[in-house]
Amino acid sequence: MLPDGAEYHLRRESQTERDVLKTLHTEIGIGAPAEVVWEVISDLDGWADWNPVMKVAGGLAPGNSIRVTIAAPGGKPASFEPEIVDVDDGREFRWRLRKFMGLFDTEHGFRVVPEDVGRCRFENFEAFKGPLGQAMYRRQQKALETGFVAMNRMLKREAEKRARERA
Repeated sequence: MLPDGAEYHLRRESQTERDVLKTLHTEIGIGAPAEVVWEVISDLDGWADWNPVMKVAGGLAPGNSIRVTIAAPGGKPASFEPEIVDVDDGREFRWRLRKFMGLFDTEHGFRVVPEDVGRCRFENFEAFKGPLGQAMYRRQQKALETGFVAMNRMLKREAEKRARERA
């Protein structure tokens, strides 16, 4: 049985349940229109303005390699270069990092779901495959979840601020 939300991650690549070792999924309600949230999250180069933990550089188009640097409080900065694998404009994008001939394979996604006038839900999720992906998940699960939740809150704050400024 997969955790809630994992089925969507699998559907696009026709992966079977046994292929996905672990899935992390977080979400938050945001009091801003989906268009505003998408504007904030899809501007990768602008993440540095509102997200002190994760910086991203590059264009949001399938096939693009981007540069991601994570600097968690108290930790050493780590950089990696995933590839944008899917963009559903206004709704979702995902990047994938595969290393060591698939021994480490993760796919990270960000989804904006309209819910009501002026409100939406943001989902931040990642699927971990391969033996090294599973090992990383086991070692870093708590830190990863904490980071996802913190990013969600920072995005909420930024999107709601922009929505108020436009009202």
